Amino acid sequence: MGLNVVHLVGRVGTDPEVRYFESGSVKCRLTLAVNRLSKEDQPDWFNLEIWGKTAQVAADYVRKGTLLGIKGSLKFDRWQDRTTGAERSSPVILVERMDILSSKRETDPGAVPAGYVPEM
Repeated sequence: MGLNVVHLVGRVGTDPEVRYFESGSVKCRLTLAVNRLSKEDQPDWFNLEIWGKTAQVAADYVRKGTLLGIKGSLKFDRWQDRTTGAERSSPVILVERMDILSSKRETDPGAVPAGYVPEM
């Protein structure tokens, strides 16, 4: 039996990078900064990958500074470096659920209300 579950709450560090595929699939990538308990510590940064309807919601409503709660699993993107031929990898959180908790732009008329959870 295995368990691979990640829960994070943090602020989005970049506007979403969205890709639309001919198959109709939507993929969204963004970064999330999660603060440590101590104010002196630097935040931890995570790369997020979101697919489907949740990715479309992120593309439409999430911007840099948005506070998100996510549930997902840890995966590793693996590739071979083109110049050295060395095997490389990068940790990515594959998001299963995303809750928009608030936005720095809550006064923006297009902003999504705090606590919005997209229907899947």
